Amino acid sequence: MISRTSGLPDIPTSGLTPKQLGYSFPAEWYPHEATWLSWPHKEASWPGKLNAIFPYYAHFVKELAKGETVRINVTDEKMKACAIKHLQKQGADLSAIEFYIHPTNDAWCRDHGPAFLVNPEATAHKKVIVDWGYNAWGDKYPPYDLDDVIPTRIGEKFGIPVFHPGIVMEGGSVEFNGKGTILTSTACLLNENRNPHLNQQQIEAYLHNYYGAEQVLWVDDGIVGDDTDGHIDDTVRFVNEDTVLTVIEENKNDENYALLQNNLKQLQQMRLLNGKQLNIVELPMPDPVIYEDQRLPASYANFYIANKSVIVPTYRCSKDDKALRIIQEHFKDRTVVGIDSTEIIWGLGSFHCLSQQEPKV
Repeated sequence: MISRTSGLPDIPTSGLTPKQLGYSFPAEWYPHEATWLSWPHKEASWPGKLNAIFPYYAHFVKELAKGETVRINVTDEKMKACAIKHLQKQGADLSAIEFYIHPTNDAWCRDHGPAFLVNPEATAHKKVIVDWGYNAWGDKYPPYDLDDVIPTRIGEKFGIPVFHPGIVMEGGSVEFNGKGTILTSTACLLNENRNPHLNQQQIEAYLHNYYGAEQVLWVDDGIVGDDTDGHIDDTVRFVNEDTVLTVIEENKNDENYALLQNNLKQLQQMRLLNGKQLNIVELPMPDPVIYEDQRLPASYANFYIANKSVIVPTYRCSKDDKALRIIQEHFKDRTVVGIDSTEIIWGLGSFHCLSQQEPKV
């Protein structure tokens, strides 16, 4: 399992993994230097609704820009001008927003964006990037060649070393407590459409070595309608090193009920590295969101933890306020902001799927 770094710049001790070099992936609440986004432009991701998402997407950017730099990948100057127009309509602080001509196939930066690892004790490079392989969730939505190279392009732009593990991995499939533990799902990471040549133990080895982790905990499933085959960021989220919020379906007749109850039972049996049980807080699922007879993967768990806020998708549902209250209870140092995601979820993802944090060092 030898790492290969991109040419600019080089790490003197090449051939070692990020973990061997002392790097790890911080928890999302760790202070950010920036949040990375890829401006939405693919009509096929929001058929008939692409223009409808921009007010809500721009509101998301506006909230992010209140507490950190927002770095947005765009295809060209025309797309940049379009983005600025939408952001100005929402009153976003453009002085906190940077644009980079990095063409993408789609907008899901959590999955195709750079995984930033840090080592505050490093002498030369305190931050590195891991560029996992990306195949659009099992080759579901080609082409994805532009998305696949985004992490390396960003590394080259900023002079950050880039590691290439050589296997497929998506940011939305893994959740971190910042203390050595990763949560993920077997439905996604063991799916034969990702890395069929690897077994669970081998995948765990990659997670350990390229995220700087010590432990991987597994639940079985994702929610109905999730085309990623079960990303963890729709079901279970760390809010501190030993507490998770997990979505629960209250309606026993709903198709999500049994699978989420099974996930809950698995979480109850887990132990962290220090032997402690997880503190488990139940978060409701919204009422089903259905468009054109398709069940969409609407979940309050797809929130994004920014420097000053926690941005939560809402769905014009009576449970919205309850979900916001529960999340606010666990982020005393941040303001919880609900943003309507009813249009955005037609793309089969929400605010966490759209964003990737760059930690501060």
